[in-house]
Amino acid sequence: MSPAELPDRARVVVIGGGVIGASIAYHLGHLGWGDDVVLLERDRLTSGTTWHAAGLMTCFGSFSETSTGIRLYSRELYENLERETGQATGFKPVGLIEAAADTDRLEEYRRVAAFQRHLGLEVEEISPAEIGKLFPWAKTDDLVAGFHVPGDGRVNPVDLTTALAKGARMKGVRVYEGVAVDDVATEQRGQLDSVTGVRVGDGVIECEYVVNATGMWARELALKSGLNVPNTAAEHYYLITDTIDGLGPDTPVFEDPAAHGYYREEGGGMMVGLFEPKAAAWHPEGVPAGSSFTKIQPDWDRMGPFLETAMARVPVTLEAGVRTFFCGPESFTPDLSPIVGEAPGTRGYFVAAGMNSVGVLSAGGLGRVVAQWIVDGRPDVDVTGFDVDRFRAYQAEETYRATRTTEILGTVYAAHTPGKQLYSARGAKLSPVHDRLVANGGYLREVSGWEGADWFAGPGQTPQATPTWGHADWWSRWEAEHRVVREDVGLMDMSFMSKFRVTGPGAGRLLDHVSAGAVDGEPERITYTQWLDDDGRLQADLTVTKLADDDFWVVASDTAHGHVLAWLARYIGDADATVEDCTEVWAQLNVQGPRSRDVLTTLTDADLGNDAFPFRTARFVELAGVRVLLVRITYVGELGYELYLPADGALTVYDAVIGAGAQPVGLKTLASCRMEKGYRDFGHDIDNTDHVIEAGLGFAVDLDKPDFVGKDAVAAFKAQGVPRRRLVQVRLTDPEPVLHHAELVLRDGEVAGYVRAASYGWTLGGAVGLAMLDAGDQPLTADWLKAGTWTVDVAGTAYDAVVSLRPMYDATNERIKA
Repeated sequence: MSPAELPDRARVVVIGGGVIGASIAYHLGHLGWGDDVVLLERDRLTSGTTWHAAGLMTCFGSFSETSTGIRLYSRELYENLERETGQATGFKPVGLIEAAADTDRLEEYRRVAAFQRHLGLEVEEISPAEIGKLFPWAKTDDLVAGFHVPGDGRVNPVDLTTALAKGARMKGVRVYEGVAVDDVATEQRGQLDSVTGVRVGDGVIECEYVVNATGMWARELALKSGLNVPNTAAEHYYLITDTIDGLGPDTPVFEDPAAHGYYREEGGGMMVGLFEPKAAAWHPEGVPAGSSFTKIQPDWDRMGPFLETAMARVPVTLEAGVRTFFCGPESFTPDLSPIVGEAPGTRGYFVAAGMNSVGVLSAGGLGRVVAQWIVDGRPDVDVTGFDVDRFRAYQAEETYRATRTTEILGTVYAAHTPGKQLYSARGAKLSPVHDRLVANGGYLREVSGWEGADWFAGPGQTPQATPTWGHADWWSRWEAEHRVVREDVGLMDMSFMSKFRVTGPGAGRLLDHVSAGAVDGEPERITYTQWLDDDGRLQADLTVTKLADDDFWVVASDTAHGHVLAWLARYIGDADATVEDCTEVWAQLNVQGPRSRDVLTTLTDADLGNDAFPFRTARFVELAGVRVLLVRITYVGELGYELYLPADGALTVYDAVIGAGAQPVGLKTLASCRMEKGYRDFGHDIDNTDHVIEAGLGFAVDLDKPDFVGKDAVAAFKAQGVPRRRLVQVRLTDPEPVLHHAELVLRDGEVAGYVRAASYGWTLGGAVGLAMLDAGDQPLTADWLKAGTWTVDVAGTAYDAVVSLRPMYDATNERIKA
């Protein structure tokens, strides 16, 4: 098609005619924008990866409320789409059987099942014998159990995409095939770029919004606009056998992740799909030009052992002939989460890519989320786990992507036992004191690309840890470090934290405008604050330190790095202010515990007494001969200090603090101490769907300020009285069970919410977490909590619990201000 036949403008241009792009266009149409939406496909609809997708429509297996909701919505949409459009989707709710082949998977699936039942998924645990009745071709004598979801099933990806595109057209969306987009046009407005159109050959379609839904091409298209979308194609395999007696279109879908395989009927034969533990990236340098309906030559030698394991689970497949052995490309991301949202720094540029082989079963719900995000200007679900702004530049490097992709595909079917790690593409970022972490026997894990120490085995020791859902053998080391912080003084390396210096005459006004707290007061003062959207919901949880009238220090978590930068870019406008990313050039060392003042006093001439250096003081001092920004603040609930200093002085200070009596402690201690104190962590126990008052952070909001983003919404919300939904602390009274995430919290036997994040509380004597609870039609008060009998469902077993709005550890903050 020539550019002359295309429209001159549209409000939204969706690029990519796979199932994701078609769903976004469909939902934009249903939101009333259809007449102003154009969908462009470079070849034919589905020609990228959708055409060869296996077509599973399965909801089971996620601890994410967002992901579960997306899949449940998709399933319902696919069931009803044919009635709306007259186009079949091939959806059949034949049921899913998920096999648990070992006790670790059984524990995981029982926890998942309890959580997802609460969200509306009909799932039941069944015995191996019952698996055999539902799917008699499977070998079941060595299985532990299974989980049956009768409403799950299968769908035809090509028919589904066709139906979505037809539904979009019925709402006015214009769909064009054979139209390749060369680039996205932008122009700078203030300090942000804004989308102005898409370039097609010699022409331009003007638009306000672009959606990059180009699948495995998304990285390359985004790169033309200077955006980071680090998805990479990988080889993905399945085979289809000759006809097998008894198999039919109503045969359930069967999955055995431990055998790397999924199994469903296809044309009277059995489809055996694979997620092998060690995969192969496909052209990480870039998708070959002209690729469409791509088939890759299978690597039989590499895949042979994995294929044998998968087929042995369903022995009849070893006897039947093989009709098709297929290999095609599918794109994966470095963390196995999709890449979705408005790209940082470019207004109107949305991304929906990196589906990690679950694009078909996610497409309906994800299309709704993206369309709603565009129309309303904000997402209506928690997107902290898959927002496009979470990635760093190093993750776009070809070597990194190629290496990580070989491992990440295998994690689709890996057991998700707590403590499991990724080991590929490690060491991207090393702290200035990394050698000391290793020398002290630090058990290292990846923290947003950095190597952080979870706990320490001791000098000269090699730390070892076996993933487990329960108490681990290394927990004695963790407990000892926890008690060091509670009773003595610990030193923790947190150089991975996101650190920014905001300077200039307009810096104070900018930060005070985006902060709910008053951050532009007296110099040498740190303020804990939130950044909110216009509805008063959370966008960031951080600290802002005023060093001088034109000099501010902003610190956020490692995961919030990109989002904080994007939020500042959104609001900086024409302010006379400059934002400098200091994350890699400044170290952060935390000295925490009741003896922290004593230790630091031996290393400086500065007066650190309570009167001269009270809580929330921030001041440059000389410490062990190094100029350090010393901030009296804590994230563990004790007297403590955060030390910020240029990276080249970090080793000197680290050694001096250890020499003065501090002991190295790891990130597990940070987790257990902060959870005992009830401190929040954005992206884990609070997210963009939470109102700041519901999150229990109203104390950090200053409604006396003349103006800040979200002020009117917070004032209106507060005027309604005590909210019905609030974040509370939960502790199990039995010291044995362990909380991790997504455990249901019950009041008088009825589900009131679930645990957002948890740890073990060594001082409190049991597992402790933060849970968002809903009191229904009444205010959630302390009296309402006291009036109930509380339990927590841990893998199907109810354990007694206590709940509290106030911190269970040092509720009056006496230890912090000592």
